[in-house]
Amino acid sequence: MQPIRVLIVDDHALFAEALAARLGREPDLVILPIAADVRRALALTATERPRVLVLDMTLGAESGLEVLDRVRERHPDVRVVVLTAMSDLDAMVRAVRRGAVGWLEKTESADHVARVIRSAARQGGWIPPELLGEVLRRLALDGGEQAGAGLLAELTPREREVLQCMVDGLGRAEIAERLGLSANTVRTHTQNLLAKLDMHSALEAITLAMRAGMRPSSDG
Repeated sequence: MQPIRVLIVDDHALFAEALAARLGREPDLVILPIAADVRRALALTATERPRVLVLDMTLGAESGLEVLDRVRERHPDVRVVVLTAMSDLDAMVRAVRRGAVGWLEKTESADHVARVIRSAARQGGWIPPELLGEVLRRLALDGGEQAGAGLLAELTPREREVLQCMVDGLGRAEIAERLGLSANTVRTHTQNLLAKLDMHSALEAITLAMRAGMRPSSDG
């Protein structure tokens, strides 16, 4: 498997350098030069081609939301994981709306950060489980039911079953068990449905499904 190229965007030099040093010991992670502001973050994203961007929400007087907006516009394949000292639910929802696929507080262990980076690189993500339901509820209130329903109509019956399992909160292995499929087949269906929905993460797909009226099933 190809090493995961990781760009840390954080203006707190001591924290960023310590994190880079720790993550650099992971054999499958390649840690790129640290960016301390929006301009450098965008320049390094263009030249170094990271797979995952680990982003602080506060960059001096600047906001990590600007990085999110511009990275999604210019480099939609880059996966963004927010790593911040903030624990604001509103900020989390704003970040996810703008394309973040993960949210971690800086009190998390480096081991957990590494796991989330790997998940993000594989089209996954991570939101604190105790907050995920509320985040999805707020995102679902954004509207877009008709557009969402139209996109869901493009899915095959099996892809809709996989999406329903995702809405039910199941992971890949659990989906495979429920539907009697191999994990590889579930991965293929997941990739196909994300492509059809023009989504970059399971979280985005779940949000779209909920906007279109899909709800957790009774056996979820």
